[in-house]
Amino acid sequence: MSDGRPKFAALAVLLGVLMIAVSGVNAAKLRVEPVVLVTETGRHTINAEIADTPGTRATGLMFRRSLDDDAGMLFIYDEPQNITMWMKNTYISLDMIFADASGTIIRIARDTEPFSTDIIEAGGPAKVVLEVAAGTAQRLRLKRGDRLEHPSVSAN
Repeated sequence: MSDGRPKFAALAVLLGVLMIAVSGVNAAKLRVEPVVLVTETGRHTINAEIADTPGTRATGLMFRRSLDDDAGMLFIYDEPQNITMWMKNTYISLDMIFADASGTIIRIARDTEPFSTDIIEAGGPAKVVLEVAAGTAQRLRLKRGDRLEHPSVSAN
């Protein structure tokens, strides 16, 4: 008579592989576009995955274990609004950069806490949020009033 342990172990391995595959599928589907952050130190290009549907915005960077220094995710909304974010199921600390419809940065949430369900607000009408690895905003000396350039926002 079998005690079921080998079957359980095989099932656990299969489940783990499926979870990794599913999280990778979401990343593979998203297009990547350049986003330029304009600061006093110059123009800095981030290769951002584009999250512009309710589904891609809801998933965001959840379950990712790493993020390159020049990579990120740009969340694009149809209309400016007080966008709210959280870090649920997010393994890595992020900087969240909120910009209005003209591309002006209105808020930077630095070094967000992984897995936190605390709400992070734009604090005003934002059109986009760029998530990058924690410390990026400090490294680029990014501040409120600097610019984010992408076709989803336009300078006035």
